[in-house]
This record gives sequence, structure tokens and C-alpha cells, in this order.
Amino acid sequence: MKKLLFCNFFILTCFAVNSQSASDSVKTVVNTLFTAMKKADGPLLKSCFSDNAVLQTITDNKGTVKNEAVQDFVNSISKLPAGDADERIVFDIVKIDETLAIVWAPYQFFYKGIFSHCGVDSFQLVRINGQWKIQYLVDTRRKSSCL
Repeated sequence: MKKLLFCNFFILTCFAVNSQSASDSVKTVVNTLFTAMKKADGPLLKSCFSDNAVLQTITDNKGTVKNEAVQDFVNSISKLPAGDADERIVFDIVKIDETLAIVWAPYQFFYKGIFSHCGVDSFQLVRINGQWKIQYLVDTRRKSSCL
């Protein structure tokens, strides 16, 4: 009996250690986005977004918002040599409610190895057919007061 209990405990512990938390699965999509950017991998980059995703950038301290189509973003990144676009983030906040998630991530962006700008990425993700996809991404950009 003791052996049976120990085996069950061991098996359950292995599953718990190997299973990915909801927070980890959201982070995986965000990390995949930045891996795709660094590799200049258009198809992988596009796979991170929902079909009707919205991309926006707040371009100045007055709150001017610039829209960008996902496909335009994918096209511009795909044209870069691998390694040129390197965005480094810190996961500050990850919140999940069933099929909706948010990520707040301060970042620094390096272009061809040189610091370009910093800011915060704010993601809204939705779980579509069991997979997290970026539905909305808005970011701020500045040259100083970085992490």
C-alpha cells in the first residue's frame, strides 16, 4: 500500500513540475514574439498575433498614438538581417482571467547592437482554440529614464 501511495505521489509530482502554468504559457507567446523579431522570422512573428490584432505606439509625451498593421510590422521585421532587432523585456505584471490575459513589460530596444529606445509594452492576449494570441499591443517609446 505504501508503495502504491508513493508511486501515485511521485507521478503527480512529476506532472506538476512538468506542466506549464497559465502565466508561463502567456509569457511563452510574448517571448516567441521577441525571438521571432531577433531572428527576423516573419511566419513565426505573425503566428503570435490573432487575425484581427491591433498594434499601436505612443510616439510622444503628448499621447500621440500611431497605428500599425500587423502585416506591415511583420514585413518590416522580416526585411532586417537576423540579430538587428533585439528587444529585451522584463515581465512586470501578468494577469489572467479565463481567455483574457494582460502583460505589462518594461523593455529596452537595441538595433544592430546599439541602444535605440526604451518604454513599456502593454499586451492584451486572448486564448483562441486553446492557444494564446496577441490581440492588442501598445507601447511607449523614449530615449531616457530607462530600466
